[in-house]
Amino acid sequence: MALTFDPFREMDRLTARLLTGDGSARAASWMPMDLYRIQDRYIVNVDLPGVDPGSIDLDVDGNTLTIAAERTIGAADGARWLAQERPAGRYTRQLSLGPDLDLDAIQASYDNGVLSLAIPVADRAKPRKITVEQPSSQREIAQDAVPAATADETS
Repeated sequence: MALTFDPFREMDRLTARLLTGDGSARAASWMPMDLYRIQDRYIVNVDLPGVDPGSIDLDVDGNTLTIAAERTIGAADGARWLAQERPAGRYTRQLSLGPDLDLDAIQASYDNGVLSLAIPVADRAKPRKITVEQPSSQREIAQDAVPAATADETS
């Protein structure tokens, strides 16, 4: 088995580890996500390949949604690693959610390594039409303000 050594890739990896001492950037880069809105809900898709669904933890605190997951990479006892590029460990990502979302109605599913969240827009934030009503007394006043046509004016 031949292994290739790419010094530039190794330098990139080393630099990333040095610059992200707390691991937060590593966690965010390991949990890439897509976010889009469709009709009256937001959809978040987070890539979590190889994660045990039981390790996924979703918490809402105020307007902050926290996604935590753990990925373990097993190797047989006594194995000697030749390359280990797949990330492992506990990862966390936080999203700040706006006040116009219905946080009590968030739905989550995990399929084929993708965590999908549907976050509905709250009813109070949905577009709506407002009917302008005119009370009956206002209509009478408006009709009295228009002068009635007299016989002299019509001829």
